Amino acid sequence: MIGNKHKGGVWATVILGAACALVSLSSAVDADEPINTGYFGDVAIKGYDPVAYFTQNKAMQGTPEYSYRWLGANWQFTSAENRDLFIAEPTKYAPQYGGYCADGVSFGTVTTNIDPKAWRIIEGKLYLSYDPGAADGFEKVPTKLVDSKKRWSEVEHMLASEKTGKNWREAPPN
Repeated sequence: MIGNKHKGGVWATVILGAACALVSLSSAVDADEPINTGYFGDVAIKGYDPVAYFTQNKAMQGTPEYSYRWLGANWQFTSAENRDLFIAEPTKYAPQYGGYCADGVSFGTVTTNIDPKAWRIIEGKLYLSYDPGAADGFEKVPTKLVDSKKRWSEVEHMLASEKTGKNWREAPPN
């Protein structure tokens, strides 16, 4: 496991309605999955450099100077080198679940307001969380990773339904 070592923090379950999320319908793995661009704008994961988590083992704020538009969102990087690494293999570096809180996804909910400094790399994949306590819990409770993988299609469908204005409960995901 590579990741930050933030400890503590009590994670209060905060479920922010998907209607509040401004998303682009695309993702790290599948062009139909949403990317978390927060409440305003179209910058993925609050402008943090997804490559830096892997290469520098820390959360680093990117800059518009080194940006790349991918799957309907602007991704920012700390350097041209990191941007070029991402361009070559975006699914290697992009966070799982489009950058939504992995812990929230494990419960089948959407938590748009992630903390880019609350992260873990597990099995070579980047997971972002709402806060350091949620990141710790996601890492320490193996069933959360399993649950998030199971529930992502439902959460993804809910986000897409909110975007299109359809009731997500009417038609379950394929």
